[in-house]
Amino acid sequence: QVQLVESGGGLVQPGGSLRLSCASSGRTFSNYAMAWFRQPPGKEREFVARINWSGGTIYDNDSVKGRFTISRDNAKNTMYLQMNSLKTEDTGVYYCAADSRWRRTEVGAAPSEYAYWGQGTEVTVSL
Repeated sequence: QVQLVESGGGLVQPGGSLRLSCASSGRTFSNYAMAWFRQPPGKEREFVARINWSGGTIYDNDSVKGRFTISRDNAKNTMYLQMNSLKTEDTGVYYCAADSRWRRTEVGAAPSEYAYWGQGTEVTVSL
């Protein structure tokens, strides 16, 4: 059974930084693409970034480009999201997600592309 557990959320002032973590268990972490999504209050869940099994990254959300960095440490079975220069509009629940297909490289930005989800960690950017 694949389990994903996010951590690292919290309250931060605009311009601040946070690093989110997603710990994975239940299978060989290094063989699967992973992604971060977020859900702002009252809005739909949206894609933030993806990292495939070999380390290639995609940031398909213009609002985070240049500020957020996705990475993974396969030895620790953990994915990260470094968030810098945070803005109030970055507020929301952040979810990590994992692909179910072995070494798939063409993984899209739709939530339906990902089979496994964490419970979410809340990020609040406010004065």
